[in-house]
Amino acid sequence: QVQLVESGGGLVQPGGSLRLSCVASGFTLAYWSIGWFRQAPGKEREAVSCISKSDGAAYADTVKARFTISRDNAKNTVYLQMNSLKPEDTATYYCSLRQRGIDYWGQGTQVTVSS
Repeated sequence: QVQLVESGGGLVQPGGSLRLSCVASGFTLAYWSIGWFRQAPGKEREAVSCISKSDGAAYADTVKARFTISRDNAKNTVYLQMNSLKPEDTATYYCSLRQRGIDYWGQGTQVTVSS
């Protein structure tokens, strides 16, 4: 079955960096687009970035030029490199797959940006 597992979150100071990983199983990652989303306490889940099966990338305006999404199909993994982190980036980050009308989500990884 489809499974997505995020990791790489943690506590980081403003201006710091983290790299999130999303390991996929149960499907062939190379054939599908994957998105990263985040949800802060009391706020709605929002799209952060996505990468197509042809490596096309898109970013929310709030993270553009700071975050970079990439994929390694051989490792069944999608990455989100986050640089110049700000306190407002604090959230639980999720990766997601939409396959045949069904949305699959990982369990999320917590990112806290604080001094």
